[in-house]
Amino acid sequence: MTVARRTAMAFKTYQNHAETLVKNYVLSDPFIPYTSVLGGMFACKMVYDLSQLISTFYFRSYITLTKIQRTEWNNRAISTIHAIFISIMSLYFVFWSDLFSENYPAGLLTFRNSSMSTFTLGISIGYFIADLGMICWLYPALGGIEYVLHHALSGIAVAYSMFTGEGQLYTFMVLISELTTPEINMRWYLDTAGLKRSSAYVINGVVIFIAWLVARILLFVYMFYHVYVHYDEVMQMHPFGSLLVFVVPAILGVMNLVWFGKIVKGLKKTLAKTQ
Repeated sequence: MTVARRTAMAFKTYQNHAETLVKNYVLSDPFIPYTSVLGGMFACKMVYDLSQLISTFYFRSYITLTKIQRTEWNNRAISTIHAIFISIMSLYFVFWSDLFSENYPAGLLTFRNSSMSTFTLGISIGYFIADLGMICWLYPALGGIEYVLHHALSGIAVAYSMFTGEGQLYTFMVLISELTTPEINMRWYLDTAGLKRSSAYVINGVVIFIAWLVARILLFVYMFYHVYVHYDEVMQMHPFGSLLVFVVPAILGVMNLVWFGKIVKGLKKTLAKTQ
């Protein structure tokens, strides 16, 4: 037997062992919540390091930033990647997947879940834990008490939904609001890079206004209506789960309205300067 063939056989054996390990443990239903959370935290660390490496070589303004600004720069890269991932997955589960379809005969909507939906929520929890840890460690440099409250409420609600399998539909509806995060982060990048007077900054402000109106105002109205229509199903959840469905979106909705008011004022000022 040639060396090349022995090497190929050894590699194939290793590959089979690895696939068995992933199937029986990493992606096994009992382990999905834990492996996905750890995976989400690991992904955050990886994105942070990659952002630091890439920005050092390709963005001149990054070198001139203070230490805390560079930390926020990399932190926002994490939140942007998470937002893109969770927004795409949430849109899929809410509007395109059969899992939460009204015509799909799989029991009550509030109790439907799958390995993929649970894994997705776990990745998001890993992000919330990592980001909240950074916010608290460097408080208030990366955000004030409103960010702590937002992440804590979101993390609790997502964790409950992931571990119990209850209310995942409404969890994904709320997570669609992460669509606004990349635009918000881009605004910070433009400001930090000294492009506050550029046309890109103005366009970004308009995009934020539209995205926020759709993803954090109108979508929340739709979600509240959906909860009202399926009130009986929501009340069959555990009392704590039902409480989360009513209270967390309501608090986040109020915060979204307050922030939306600030966005409108900021956009008016920006547009006025261009005239």
